[in-house]
Amino acid sequence: MTGPAQDAGGWLPEDFEAPARLDLSTGDHLRQIRAADIDIDYPTVMANQPRLWAIFGDVWGWPPADMTREEDLSDLERHAEEMQRNESFNYAVFDAAETTLKGCVYVDPTDRPGAAADVSWWVTEEELGGPLEEALRREVPRWLREQWPLEAPRFIGVDLSWHDWQQLPGETAL
Repeated sequence: MTGPAQDAGGWLPEDFEAPARLDLSTGDHLRQIRAADIDIDYPTVMANQPRLWAIFGDVWGWPPADMTREEDLSDLERHAEEMQRNESFNYAVFDAAETTLKGCVYVDPTDRPGAAADVSWWVTEEELGGPLEEALRREVPRWLREQWPLEAPRFIGVDLSWHDWQQLPGETAL
C-alpha cells in the first residue's frame, strides 16, 4: 500500500499525541491499528478485497488480489511507524471485544488545496449503509474537530469522490 507523502512535516504540531481511541455510539470503537492485529486484519481485508480495490486501488494500489499475510503485516508495521512519527494515522474499527474488524479510518496529510488533511474510511460489506457507517459520518468529523489540531479536514468519499480528489492539483498520492 502506498502511503501518504513521506515529507509530511508541519501538518501537526511536533508535540501532538494522537488520540488512542474513539468510542462510537454503536458500541464499536476506533483504535490505532498495530502489527499484532494481523490475524484479524488480513482475513477481513481479503474478504473485502474486490470492493476495497475499487475504492483504493487507483490511488494506493491496495489491496492487491494476491496480497500475502506477510505483505499485510509489513503494511501494519509501516502504519505503526508512521503513527509514531505523526506522519499519518490508521485507526481500525472494532467491535467492543475486538473480535471483529469492521473497517478502518485513515487520517493523512495532503498536498492538495482546500484542506489541512485528507480523511477516508471503509467498512466491511456487512456494515455498508448501516448504523456503523452513519456513526462514522457523524462522529469522526466531530472527533477531529474536538481532539485534533486540524483546520478543515477533507472527507474523501463524503465531501468528494476519490475520482474528484485525484483531479485536484497535487504531486503525491496518499
